[in-house]
Formats: sequence, C-alpha cells, structure tokens
Amino acid sequence: MEEPAAAVARFKANYAVERKIEPFYKGGKVQLDQAGRHLFCVCGSRVNVLDVASGSVLRSLEQEDQEDITAFDLSPDDEVLVTASRALLLAQWAWREGTVTRLWKAVHTAPVAAMAFDPTSTLLATGGCDGAVRVWDIVRHYGTHHFRGSPGVVHLVAFHPDPARLLLFSSAADAAVRVWSLQDRSCLAVLAAHYSAVTSLAFSTDGHSMLSSGRDKICVLWDLRKLQVTKTLPVFESVEAAVLLPEEPAPDLGVTSPGLYFLTAGDQGALRVWEVASGQCVYTQPRPPGPGRELTHCALARAAGLLLSVTADHNLLLYDVRSLRLQKQFAGYSEEVLDVRFLGPDDSHIVVASNSPCLKVFELQSSACQILPGHTDTVLALDVFRKGRLFASCAKDQSIRIWRMNKAGQVACVAQGSGHTHSVGAICCSRLKESFLVTGSQDCTVKLWPLPRPLPSKSTAPDSGPVVLHAQTTQRGHDKDINSVAVAPNDKLMATGSQDRTAKLWALPQCQLLGVFAGHRRGLWCVQFSPMDQVLATASADGTIKLWSLQDFSCLKTFEGHDASVLKVAFVSHGTQLLSSGSDGLLKLWTIKNNECVRTLDAHEDKVWGLHCSRLDDHALTGASDSCVILWKDVTEAEQAEAQARLEEQVVRQQELDNLLHERRFLRALGLAISLDRPHTVLTVIQAIRKDPEACEKLEATVLRLRRDQKEALLRFCVTWNTNSRHCHEAQAVLGVLLRHEAPEELLAYDGVRAALEALLPYTERHFQRLSRTLQAATFLDFLWHNMKLPPLPAAPPALSNT
Repeated sequence: MEEPAAAVARFKANYAVERKIEPFYKGGKVQLDQAGRHLFCVCGSRVNVLDVASGSVLRSLEQEDQEDITAFDLSPDDEVLVTASRALLLAQWAWREGTVTRLWKAVHTAPVAAMAFDPTSTLLATGGCDGAVRVWDIVRHYGTHHFRGSPGVVHLVAFHPDPARLLLFSSAADAAVRVWSLQDRSCLAVLAAHYSAVTSLAFSTDGHSMLSSGRDKICVLWDLRKLQVTKTLPVFESVEAAVLLPEEPAPDLGVTSPGLYFLTAGDQGALRVWEVASGQCVYTQPRPPGPGRELTHCALARAAGLLLSVTADHNLLLYDVRSLRLQKQFAGYSEEVLDVRFLGPDDSHIVVASNSPCLKVFELQSSACQILPGHTDTVLALDVFRKGRLFASCAKDQSIRIWRMNKAGQVACVAQGSGHTHSVGAICCSRLKESFLVTGSQDCTVKLWPLPRPLPSKSTAPDSGPVVLHAQTTQRGHDKDINSVAVAPNDKLMATGSQDRTAKLWALPQCQLLGVFAGHRRGLWCVQFSPMDQVLATASADGTIKLWSLQDFSCLKTFEGHDASVLKVAFVSHGTQLLSSGSDGLLKLWTIKNNECVRTLDAHEDKVWGLHCSRLDDHALTGASDSCVILWKDVTEAEQAEAQARLEEQVVRQQELDNLLHERRFLRALGLAISLDRPHTVLTVIQAIRKDPEACEKLEATVLRLRRDQKEALLRFCVTWNTNSRHCHEAQAVLGVLLRHEAPEELLAYDGVRAALEALLPYTERHFQRLSRTLQAATFLDFLWHNMKLPPLPAAPPALSNT
C-alpha cells in the first residue's frame, strides 16, 4: 500500500497513561463528614476518601495486613477514622495525613461487621460476626465493655445522641434491637417489633424518639423514655435506610406542618418522605427506568444540609436535603466497560458505556460525573457525530438513543428509536453532517436511521420528550450477529463485520451490497475505514488485523501480534498507523508501511472493549473489563525531545570531561564521569590518575573526597573492571584505597556492598594466583640466570722466566 501524500504527520512511537478512572467503591458503607466536603467509602482492602467538590480520590487508606475492610466509622468531630479488617485488627487513622496512629486487636473471634462512635468521639462500639458487642475508649486506648447475648452477626450498632444517658443500641440476626446500659453494664431491654433484619436506626434531635427500619416493609417509631413502640408505619418496600429529616419546613418535600418526618430508601429505587403523625407518604421521587436503581444506603450530613444515597449499581448521589435536588453524582464502580468515546468539540468530556443501562459522562478536567438513565438494559455501543456534542447509544433493550450535550456540559436524550428484534450491538454516526446513523444487531440486520432536520438545534431538555426515530432502510446483512458497523468518511459507503467471519461493503443510503471481504478464520469484532485511502481495516477473533482494498476486495496486509481476539482497531497518524486493542488486555501500535508493531502498551488487566482516538490525534481512550478507563497521551515528540536533550547534554559533558582531564583536575573529572554513569569513562580517568608520577597519593586523595553515593557507584564499576585482567589493576587500586581508609561498618552500609564483595572475591583470588605464579616464574628465572653465569676465567700464569 502506498503511503498517502497528505500524511505529513510523523509516525507515533509511544503512548503514556495520562489519567486513569478506576473503581473507588464496590459496595458497603459510605459516610460523609459533617461539612459535606469529604466522602468515605469502602473498596476492597481500602477506604477511599473523596473530595466532594472535584470527585477525585484524595486518599486511599489501606491497613498493613492488606485484608478486606469489613467496617469503618468517622468520629462526629471528623478527626478520627477507625477501620476494621478481616484479619481482626482495628486501625486508628489520622486520615488527613493518611497515617495509622494506633493498631490493636479487635478481640472478637470473628470479623467486625458494624462500628459506631459516641457523640463525644471518645467511645467506639464494635459489633462482631461472633455476636459480641465491645466498647473501646479511643483516647485512653483500652476496652471498656463487652456485651454478650446477641444471636448471630451484630450488623448494627449506634449510641444514643445524648452522651449523658450512656446507652448503646445494637441489632443482630433475630431482628430485635437491644438496649445496653454502659453504666450498669447490662441489657436494659430487647425491642422486638420487626420480622426481618433491622437495617437502620435514626434518633430525633431531642433524643426521646428512635426510628428503626427493616426489610419487612415497616418502620417503627420507639419512645426511648419508656422503651416502647409509639407507632408502626407500613412503607410498602424493603427499606435499607431511614433518615429522620430536620424539624423545619420543606414545602418541596411536602413537609408543611410541625412534627416528625422521615425519608426512606429501598428496593423501589426512589426516595420517599413520610409523615409520622398520619403515616402517609407526602413525597415520592421520580424513579428512573431500568434495573440496578434500587437504593442500598442513605445517610444525612445535617450540618452541610446534604443527603447521600447509594444505588445497587454503585452510583453515589448527593441531594440537597430540603428539596432533594441533585447536587453531585459519582460512579463508584463500572463493572465491565464496553465502549468509550470522547465528547465535546474539544474532547473535554468522555462518555462510558459499562455493564449497566445508565451511561456515565465524565468531565476530564474536574472528574465531575453525570449518570444518564434512559435505556432499560445494558448499553452495548456508542458513537459520536462529527461536531462532538451529539452522540448515539444502542443497547440490549433493542433500542437506540441520541443524546445532546449543551455548552454547560449537561446531557439529555433528544431522540430514541426501536425496530430491531434483538440486542443492538453496533452503531455508527454519519461522518459529514448530523444526518443519519446506522445500526447492526443480533437479528443479523442493519438499519439506517435518518435524523429529522430540526433535531440538531433542539434544546437540551425538550418539553415534549425525545423525538421518535424511524428506520428508513433495513437490510439482512449476515448469517450471524453483526458486531460492528462503520460509515466511510464521505458518507457514501458502509461496512459491516459479523460473527460469520466476513465483512461486507454497502452503498448508502439504499444499503446495496457491493462486495464481501472473506479471509478471517473467526468472527470479526471491528471494521474501520481509513481516513485517507480506499482501505478497510478489520479486527478478528483469530488474533489478526487485515487491511482490504475497497476496489477489488483483496487483502492487502495482515498484522499478527495479539495472542487473543482483536476487539477494536483505529487509524492514527493520518491513516499511516493503526492502534488495536485485544482481549489479552494489550494495546498495540502498528506502522502500516512496514507491518511493524512499534509499541505494545500494557495497562489493562482484562479485555479492552473500548478504543477511541481524539480529533487532534494526540490522545487515545480505552475501556476494559477490568472496570478501568484510561486516557493515553501521545508522548512521541516529548520522548524524542528528551532523547535529543540527553544526547546534547552528554556531548557537552564529554567535552567538559576532556577539558578537565587535559587540565589534570582529576577530582572534578572523576565526579563528572560517575554522574554520567559510564564505567569505561571512569576507568579512563582512573588510568589517567595512575599515570601520574605521584599516582598513589593522587588516587587516594581523589577517591576519598568523593561523596558516598559516588563511592558506591565506583565500587559497582570496580566489580565490572575486576572481571578483566587488563583492568583489574585499577579495580584493585580503588579497592585498596577504600579498604585502607573506610571503616568496615561504613563499607558494610554501602548499597549493594554484599553482592559486590561476592562478585569481587573469586576474580581477585584468580588475579592473585596469576600474580603469584608470575612472581614464582620470575624468581625461578632469576635463580637460573644466577646459576648459569660462567665462573670468571683464571688469571693467566706468569710467564716463565728465562733460565
């Protein structure tokens, strides 16, 4: 395939994780501080502290044992947080600093299931799965009470709001509420009125009344002076939490006359307000459609005037307590992320489809979240129109919906359509104008849905409700599920990919079949048109990506590298590269021209179902079955600039080193060579020092003036030099200096000194043996030389005298 002339963009080489949206709440207790600024919730072995204003996790508190947190509570003065783990340890936290100030054994024989502070923030009650209730003095650090007698798990404990009365309430498996006197160390009463588990206890401001709720669809008001039932109120739903409202008028909630009012949260998924005197429901919150909307928790922050409710699909909703107007939304856990898209003209938001009927829209700058109800079953796929404000979704409920985001970032549904007979798993918007969209379904058909002309200009919240869409064209496209549809950049062609192992090309708007792309060995998960060439990319469960010619339907290239199904593919760098994601949890960046996999990115732990690239081509977005959404940034230019800067710096330093050696400034030269982390350069400096006539003194003076970290690096270099007989003399000279002048305890404190000594010993012994043999040989030669010397010739005899 020829490289397009218009592709002036440089090839990408790498992406880095810029932002990660992870689960922070997986069920269990949630709590607000008194000011409503921080939200505390359990996520496995951690308690996460959220900043309510921004929605970001400020702290993640995890005990040393790394066991799951079974209970926690924040003191009424917001100063002390105590957590209990499955390892039967209690930890007291200075939560603002994220440090444990005290750790002690819970003494329970089974995990702690419930925990509560008294109003003075000095006493802590714990209810265990062993049926015991214990009270602890947090200030003096000792256990004060141990109450037995509750059958089964004690799942609820609460102190009386008046600290002078010294009363503790608990509830266990027998559906009764026990009243314990801390003063008498005894059980004052067993309050039995419920027929199933008691889920919450709430006290009136004067402390004379208590409201209990249960899954038996009743709430009971108790007189705490007589310890008797005042009134039993049927609420017609299994209640998970009941809250007594502040005793002040709230006309929006039907609170108009004086008296007690309470709010219930339960399996109907709507907050309801009840008047105690009449037993009537005076306000019911509108309930959004779809499953997973049951309420599992509700709590009141009186000082902040906020009410917190939690849904079964782990969404946290903050309301104004006087009007129940929604203030904030947080998505605690997304389960499996099935699709992701950038939103907004400048990609300021992202929309996430998870294993839920609700869509989640996050603002990237502030982490603010909107939860969008509408579909009644799991949303499977998303796509965005060219301008970025209008987007479409399709779901298992066989319907499609079109949503609009206004300039303030608020999203509302503006159109909906239905017509497929099975789940709609693929959707694609028109590329040029906001004029139509196409869908593919498990019913093996593709449909083209025209958008009515006034739709793009409609307001965000149309009074008449969403516009109804009707399919213009329906075509049976494949023999099995259609997993992907794509519209060409000119809006004249459409491609479909199916579980039947083929892709097909269609002419729009009549959906006429133009050709079939056959060659994959397993089903296709994704089809994508090139933005520049007449080329189609297909990703398959056979682990390959193929590029096809739109003119003759031939396979141009095949990319192999994923170990499992390739789930998504996208063109980047103006169509010259591909980005793919697979069920192996990996992202791969490919250069089309040479079939090369440039980079493999590993940050997900499960199937990466969602992949989308920003309109500026500088970011990518992925969502996976590990519940994580990751924003990737193209760091190619930054890395190249960094590498260039490093190279330039090395050149400058090398020149500086040469100058220092020339000027015989050995200390500066040695320090610079060590900082460059280049053993051979350091060796050169050492050799230069040793060539000096006063080598020994110079070497000692230079080495001893180095910093400790430089000496540690020098010792590491010596290990390398010592393995080579040509360089061992320098290594031994440096070692000699260190061993003669450094105290043994200082040497042993060096980083990695033990491993260095273990590596030095065998080679050093070998060098000494070699030197000993050389010395013996030299001595033997000397001996031979001395013995081979000829004796001096005797003096010539005196000449005979003439006789």
